[in-house]
Amino acid sequence: MRAPPRLACLFLAAALGASASAPKAPPAPAPAVNPLVSRIALGSCMKQDRPAPVLQMVRELQPELFIWLGDNVYGDTQDMAVLEAKYRQVAAKPPFAALRAEVPMIATWDDHDYGVNDGGREYPMKEASKEVFLRFWDEPADSPRRARPGIHTSYRFADPAGKRTLQVILLDTRTFRSPLTRNTTSSYKNDYRPDSNPENTFLGAEQWAWLRERLQEPADLRLIGTSIQFGHEYNGWESWTNFPTEVDRMVNLIIATRAQGVVFLSGDVHWGEISVLKAPKCYPLHDLTASGINSEWDNLEPNRNRIGQACMDHHFGWIEIDWQQADPRVALQVRDGTGRVRAKTSVRLSQLRF
Repeated sequence: MRAPPRLACLFLAAALGASASAPKAPPAPAPAVNPLVSRIALGSCMKQDRPAPVLQMVRELQPELFIWLGDNVYGDTQDMAVLEAKYRQVAAKPPFAALRAEVPMIATWDDHDYGVNDGGREYPMKEASKEVFLRFWDEPADSPRRARPGIHTSYRFADPAGKRTLQVILLDTRTFRSPLTRNTTSSYKNDYRPDSNPENTFLGAEQWAWLRERLQEPADLRLIGTSIQFGHEYNGWESWTNFPTEVDRMVNLIIATRAQGVVFLSGDVHWGEISVLKAPKCYPLHDLTASGINSEWDNLEPNRNRIGQACMDHHFGWIEIDWQQADPRVALQVRDGTGRVRAKTSVRLSQLRF
C-alpha cells in the first residue's frame, strides 16, 4: 500500500538525511478558502545538481507563500525512476528543505519537470510524470488536480471578514499544448516563429473552459502562474507569443469575464524582468518573470514591454500587497541573491480594473 503523500515525504526526508522538520502544509485548493497572505515569493529554473543559496535569502524575508513556476527540477526523461531521483536531489538541498519547512509552497510545471525540453501534448509520459509531480508537491488525495487531465489548479485566500480576496491560478502550459512552429527563415530569430493558426492551443478546450469559470469568481487580485512568459515582446524562444491567437484569446477572456486584478507570473527564460502588455479595452496586464533560482542565460532579448532593467543574476520574484490601504498597493519585484531589488514596479488595485 502506498503511504499517504505527506507521510511519504517524511520517509523521503529521513532516507536522504534531510531536515526532520515536516514540510509546511500547502494551502488547500479551491473551493476551500485560506487565510489572506500579503508577502509572496516566487521562482523557477532550479537545477537539482547545483547549490541554491538564493533560497536562503527568500527564507530571511519570511514570505507567507512560495509559488514555483516550473523547471523546479530538470528531469528531461521518460524514465520515471530517473525523474524521481532528481526530485530527491531537490528535496535534499538544505536551503530548499529549510524553506519548505517554514513556508507553504504551491507549484506548476514547465517543460523540464514535465519531462522534455519545449514539450507539449506529444510527450508520451505525461500521466506518469504528473503522478511524480503531485506526489513530490504533497498534493492532497482529494485534490481536483487528481481527478482531471493536466495539473491546472487554483487557490482562494481571504481575510476573516471576506472583504479582501486573493485568487491564485496555476495553469498547465504543457499537457494540452500544440506543437510549436520551428523557425526556418531569416525573417524571424531563435528557435520558433509565431503561428496564427486558430487551431493552435496552449491550454486546450477543457482548461480554457475551466479558466473561464475561475475568472468569473470574485477576487480583488488574481495571480495567474503560467510558467512561460505572457506579457513580453516576441523573441523567438518559447512563450505565449508563439501562438498570437492564444494571447488574444486570453486578453479577450479577461475582458469578457470582466476579471479584475489580473497579474501574470512566469518563468522559463533564465532572467528576471517585469513586462506590461497594453491591449485595447483592457487594463495593463503585468507579467512578473522570475526565472533563475540557480540557472542563467548569456543573452538578454529585447523587450519593448519591459519596465526598467532585467536581472541576469540568480534571483527570485517578490510580491507584497498592502491590504490595509483603501486602495491596496501591489509591489512587484525581482530580487537577487543578496536581496537587492533589481527590477520593480507597483500598482494599485484600482489600476487593474475596467
